[in-house]
Amino acid sequence: MLTLQVIRREVQGDVVLLTLAHSEGIALPAFRAGAHIDLHLSAELVRPYSLCGDPQDRQHYQLGILKEGRSKGGSLAVHALREGDAIAVSEPRNLFELEERAAHTLLIGGGIGVTPMLAMAAELHAAGRAFTLHYCTRSRAQAAFVPQLERAPYAAQVQLHFSNEQRLDLAAVLTDVPAETHVYVCGPIRLMDAVTEQAQTLGYSSGQIHQECFSAEVQTGGSAFDVVAATSGITVKVLENQTIVEALAQAGLKVNVSCKQGICGSCLTDVLEGDVDHRDHYLTDEEKADGDQILLCCSRAKCGRLVIDL
Repeated sequence: MLTLQVIRREVQGDVVLLTLAHSEGIALPAFRAGAHIDLHLSAELVRPYSLCGDPQDRQHYQLGILKEGRSKGGSLAVHALREGDAIAVSEPRNLFELEERAAHTLLIGGGIGVTPMLAMAAELHAAGRAFTLHYCTRSRAQAAFVPQLERAPYAAQVQLHFSNEQRLDLAAVLTDVPAETHVYVCGPIRLMDAVTEQAQTLGYSSGQIHQECFSAEVQTGGSAFDVVAATSGITVKVLENQTIVEALAQAGLKVNVSCKQGICGSCLTDVLEGDVDHRDHYLTDEEKADGDQILLCCSRAKCGRLVIDL
């Protein structure tokens, strides 16, 4: 855990841009593009946010956070931060790394989903690798990061798409590229689904399509079942409208969670016995088929008893 200070705060529309640094100027843990950190906003409020700054900058972490209209507390707490405030953060974790062997990289960011793409563009540019960044928003007036992108050293590789001006033509974007192009997309579910569907139609393999979602609708309810936490020696019953995390907490076993939507992977746990009903957006189809891991914040059991390594 790190304690950092907000040294700069800038608001662009509904997005607050935060620059964090160590109060004594100590170099921060290194990260690769696609990484995120958890902000510990209170004892019970922990949220993951993508790092959008240059990975070569070891003195600062930069974040861009949208003020959500239906916030459950995270974005409101972030927007309340002021310059000089101290904040506890995790070390960077990466679930969205770039493929170094890609002949070309397509970065597609929708709305606030552009944040990891900014770090990716900086890393690819520094490495001299071929890429194009497509940034999609409803309008120029609502878009954050536009001044930053227009003056970036890779500005010639950036294409802006505003719904009220010129929409993104996915077929054209995904076709006019070299073979062995890898696609990275982050943003609204409908955008990610559209990119994935179009790419698959054009012959991209699943290994060439990468996505990260910031929010997702998950159904956590279902039939009751028992969970055995083997290491802790605790057995709990997970009720119909209860998550495994909630049931374990009632028994005194706290699980570290962040997004609570099956996105970030912070509550990923090994399964020792039982059949998992996967509800998450984190594990790949292959990992879900293996059945040896579970996201405790949202997934359930298909059977009456699940044994986990906790």
